[in-house]
Amino acid sequence: MNQNVPPATIGDAWSRMAERVSGQHWPEAALYVVATPIGNLGDLGLRAWQALARADVIAAEDTRSSRSLLEAWGISTPLMAAHRHNEAAAAQDICQRLAQGQRVALVSDAGAPAVSDPGARVVRAVRAAGYAVIPVPGPSAVIAALMGSGVTSDENPAYAFAGFAPPKTAARQRWLRSWCALPAPVVLFESPHRLGACLADLLEVCGPARMLTIARELTKRFEQIATLPLSQAAEWLAADSHRAQGEFVLIVHAAEADAGAAAGPDDPATTALLDALLESLSVRDAARVAAKVTGQPRDALYALALARKESA
Repeated sequence: MNQNVPPATIGDAWSRMAERVSGQHWPEAALYVVATPIGNLGDLGLRAWQALARADVIAAEDTRSSRSLLEAWGISTPLMAAHRHNEAAAAQDICQRLAQGQRVALVSDAGAPAVSDPGARVVRAVRAAGYAVIPVPGPSAVIAALMGSGVTSDENPAYAFAGFAPPKTAARQRWLRSWCALPAPVVLFESPHRLGACLADLLEVCGPARMLTIARELTKRFEQIATLPLSQAAEWLAADSHRAQGEFVLIVHAAEADAGAAAGPDDPATTALLDALLESLSVRDAARVAAKVTGQPRDALYALALARKESA
């Protein structure tokens, strides 16, 4: 194993790549939606670095948090606030800047803006005003957790991203019942102070045998990824006080298939999947995705989706 790469070699390669990226097309009057590190500052990509450096202003969810990242990377671009409490006003300001031909970068505290973070309203406003939106992909807690869990594969790549669970027990249990009925792994976020309650609700909803992956502090020094039955989750959490600290991604594995019963278009899991898909997709697209996930006939799923849509 090559553990001692000469610094000069790394520096030369970095300079060559930086020059290549610099020569790419950097449109003006465009919103650059930039994914930033979820913990490890070294995960900022070259293209993200240059997008932030070339921008006339960076719209940030938390300017203090973003300033630390910019200082670490030697970026002096000025910051403006764009968070959930001022997003409408920030969107208007950004559109005015774009009208002047400026480049604006949009970042959240960590990871991808507009994905369980503020930013979607800004993106919609910019697109509606006719300006370009350029996504600059990068670090993602969801993808990192999936990569470390082994819960998906090229043969079965489907998963559902649920975001943050509701804070109240009753609402959270209803929410979990809906999501965990899907015939695919479900990825969700949870805060440290609600983690214990969420694990208890998962045990109540899914039962002790359901498998769970707990990923904490992803990309950071004390990163942990543990996969265990829900019956052992509370014990795992209590075994070390440090395990209750940090940022958490939970992956509820798909339930084991019942060998004695074949799922049909009207089984609860299929219905729950269609209901979730219909929140953002057309009836046709929901049926197409559900057919790919479940292997059931698309025509039957289309009929069920249409019925669910009309009764909603």
